[in-house]
Amino acid sequence: MKIHLHIESDIQQIEIHIHAPDYNEKVEQLMKKLKQQSVSNQIAGYKDNNIHLLQVHEVFSIYSDNGKVYIQTDEEEFEAKNKLYELEERFEHQFIRINKATLVNLKKITSIQSKVLGNPQIVLANDATIPVSRNYFKSLKEALGLGGTIR
Repeated sequence: MKIHLHIESDIQQIEIHIHAPDYNEKVEQLMKKLKQQSVSNQIAGYKDNNIHLLQVHEVFSIYSDNGKVYIQTDEEEFEAKNKLYELEERFEHQFIRINKATLVNLKKITSIQSKVLGNPQIVLANDATIPVSRNYFKSLKEALGLGGTIR
């Protein structure tokens, strides 16, 4: 595969052209990745019969409660129409599961509080604290690039 980049100051937005001898599985995978990448920076949140397109960087956490999924920003909460596992798969590089019902934005984590008794908690940039299940603590540390003995 060859990749060419052309910078032209008169172009208003990024354009991607794929040239291939035929449409095969490799091309199809590339198309899917590009499409996913172009929409992966927004999440649809529903509130008061309105649809809000939320930027991923605005979202602090996503959680499920009583069969519904909610998206939390710094100031508001929205309902999502997706299942929690669908959002986890879609945003696997931006969010991490910290307990059975909660995903958090990795860039919004400011600290991890270790408890002598009980589960550790994370603190988000909006000062919200969320308990971390021991089942997910190791993957959280790995995602944050932490080693050592935080328990």
